[in-house]
Amino acid sequence: MNDTEKDPNEALADEWSEALEDQEGAATDDSSTESAQFQELESESSMIMAGDTDMSLDGILDIPVTISMEIGRTQINIRNLLQLNQGSVVELDRLAGEPMDVLVNGTLIAQGEVVVVNEKFGIRLTDVISPSERVKRLGK
Repeated sequence: MNDTEKDPNEALADEWSEALEDQEGAATDDSSTESAQFQELESESSMIMAGDTDMSLDGILDIPVTISMEIGRTQINIRNLLQLNQGSVVELDRLAGEPMDVLVNGTLIAQGEVVVVNEKFGIRLTDVISPSERVKRLGK
């Protein structure tokens, strides 16, 4: 390799050292610094709560979400969990006849009751959580 040709790694190292020298020089020159001005941005939740209907939803309409229905919950220790077998009964925190929770990606959006349609289970929504209430619950 002659003196006119440099190894690519050496050339890159030279570029970095020049850039660092330029940066150090600029840092010591106080006259070239300016303070940045930033525009106040509204949060998405405040736009939703304000009822901003100008937002286009076209970009998110095809995003898949997971809907799940929850009839109840309970907490048990690992000892009891390991003792469960076929026929075991696990008591949940809901009473019979209470509405089920409808969750989208783990967020409560509605409550409803179980129905059977064409031999398949479904849920009839009895109470839908308002968008502003959903946004409030996200902050919790």
